Amino acid sequence: MKKFLDENFLLNTATAQRLYHTYAKEMPIIDYHCHLPPAQIAADTRFENITQAWLYGDHYKWRAMRTNGVHESYCTGSKSDWEKFEKWAATVPYTLRNPLYHWTHLELQRYFNVNEILNPSSAEKIFNTCNEQLQSPAYSTRNLLKKMNVAVVCTTDDPADTLEYHQQLKKEGFEIPILPAFRPDQSMNVEDPVKYNQYIQKLEQAANLSISTYQHLLDALKNRHEFFASMGCTVSDHGIEEIYADDFTDAEIAAIFLKIRGGNTLSLAETRQFKSALLLQLAEWDWEKGWVQQYHLGALRNNNSRMMRLLGPDTGWDSIGDFSQARALAKFLDRLDSQDKLAKTILYNLNPGDNELLATMIGNFNDGSIAGKVQFGSAWWFLDQKDGMVKQLNALSNMGLLSRFVGMLTDSRSFISFPRHEYFRRIVCELFGQEIEQGELPNDIEWVGKVVQDICYNNAKQYFNW
Repeated sequence: MKKFLDENFLLNTATAQRLYHTYAKEMPIIDYHCHLPPAQIAADTRFENITQAWLYGDHYKWRAMRTNGVHESYCTGSKSDWEKFEKWAATVPYTLRNPLYHWTHLELQRYFNVNEILNPSSAEKIFNTCNEQLQSPAYSTRNLLKKMNVAVVCTTDDPADTLEYHQQLKKEGFEIPILPAFRPDQSMNVEDPVKYNQYIQKLEQAANLSISTYQHLLDALKNRHEFFASMGCTVSDHGIEEIYADDFTDAEIAAIFLKIRGGNTLSLAETRQFKSALLLQLAEWDWEKGWVQQYHLGALRNNNSRMMRLLGPDTGWDSIGDFSQARALAKFLDRLDSQDKLAKTILYNLNPGDNELLATMIGNFNDGSIAGKVQFGSAWWFLDQKDGMVKQLNALSNMGLLSRFVGMLTDSRSFISFPRHEYFRRIVCELFGQEIEQGELPNDIEWVGKVVQDICYNNAKQYFNW
């Protein structure tokens, strides 16, 4: 029987072990999509305790705790950091076969050299051990990035953001590039006219422009797009339920914007037309700049209206959606490609039923201009676990070129989440190693090792030009 989480965790063949330890393990990390707070990097924050570093903002853990019968006061509420950690420690034994069990113990090992299983009996000792180490300058946010061999971090930023912390880091010359990504979701979220007009006021201030017409909106967003580019941004990101590709005229979009700017609720058809027009324009700007555009598709967000009112978004009340993706996605990409304005594109799906859909869709628009121009992105959110990763990797292998894949990201708000890259790399090496030993792939370790290294790091470095 193998020991839990030993050096060959997830590596069940000698070939997989060789691929991981010789080729994958030491490759740097490009975290090209995450939600790390740039303010904490700029301040080189040191967390007071493991709860602050681990549980604050982590809706994965909150969902598990709630399911285990833990009161909200121990998740997002006013309980002390020790009390919150204690409840998490009591929940961990019940997360068996959930990826949180693996991630929790990987993070304890890699960051704190803690090899014990977290449970109620070990909670106090582990809490104190981690807290003691967190007091060291070696555990500041910047040093945590260095500890994990992170080469580049790409945060997620609204067009109205000042990017002041990115500016500070750039001015100081911090050796790990902390780059912004342009995330214009709020400029498209027209369902609530009150919230939308509040956002437009923020955008007006950021762009120093008055926004009373649709053209004014485009002027303001283009202003911010240019500013982000001046700050080293080369990536956009969109978190949307589905791609919008409804037909529209310029006159219709102008009238729709005036309607919502006047505080009126749009019809469903008007909402879809507006999102279609703006999404297309943003994509054209990305192409002009040579950016990479990312589309995260399929999340059904904020399902619990009571908790949305109490806690707001991004607190753990989202799920997989069942949106129809294929036809609109094909139409959208074709509109851009037909004008030769399709930027490098990464497509992520949250519904595993769409794996093969996206794996084949990317082949429609990979035109030979660059390797892997349109990518089927890594297993995302609820699929960011062993089964989900394997299914994504197999779909891409069967219907595309896994060897050209840009690999893993954290999509995380935590500075101690980087073992997710290790988790992914072990899974990749296990897949290749198993098929080599079964005779399904040639025993060419040098070549397969190069492909593994490309997936871990080299492909992303070349694709993003970082």
